Amino acid sequence: MRIRSEVTNELLIKKSRFICYLQRVDNEQQAKDYIKKIKKLHPKANHHCQAFIIDYDLQRSNDDHEPSGTAGIPMLEVLRHREMDKICAVVVRYFGGILLGGGGLIKAYSQSVVDALNKATLYQCIEYDRYQIIFDYPFIDRIDYLLKDETIEKRDYQTQVTYQFLCNNKQIINQLSELTNGTIVIEKLNQTVVENIVNTV
Repeated sequence: MRIRSEVTNELLIKKSRFICYLQRVDNEQQAKDYIKKIKKLHPKANHHCQAFIIDYDLQRSNDDHEPSGTAGIPMLEVLRHREMDKICAVVVRYFGGILLGGGGLIKAYSQSVVDALNKATLYQCIEYDRYQIIFDYPFIDRIDYLLKDETIEKRDYQTQVTYQFLCNNKQIINQLSELTNGTIVIEKLNQTVVENIVNTV
């Protein structure tokens, strides 16, 4: 799961301000640059806690002088739980003078990220195969019905019918062959990644 664009959200807990920033990042350097940017925006903040996930193998967190394990790791766990990738989270804290304790900090930093994610436009990247099929006219209605849930990008009606469509269901390809008694011509052209929006702001 990924976010479409930058999101900010602010919480006020016992006079402390927690401002969460989320940004799409494609690599570790972009994450580091984004963290620096937020630090420059809030030079007088007490803490700039961080967590980012690029992919399964590259995940980092930092408590930025909060008690160990009370900020960065809870933030990272929220991102993991929501199955996010290519994302950087920075929570800026302005201390309000009231100690929250370890449990209170964990809850505050976790909630900051949860609330920001709930405001974000989230999408999934799904890999599809692009196919071209060539078949005879009598099969149009049945093939249209079979492909009703797929994305047909092109239709061409000449001596025979030609479709180009996206699909990640191998069973449909087998069904197309069975439906036409093996007379259909099926060619896999390439692969593409489609962004499917999961929710909107």
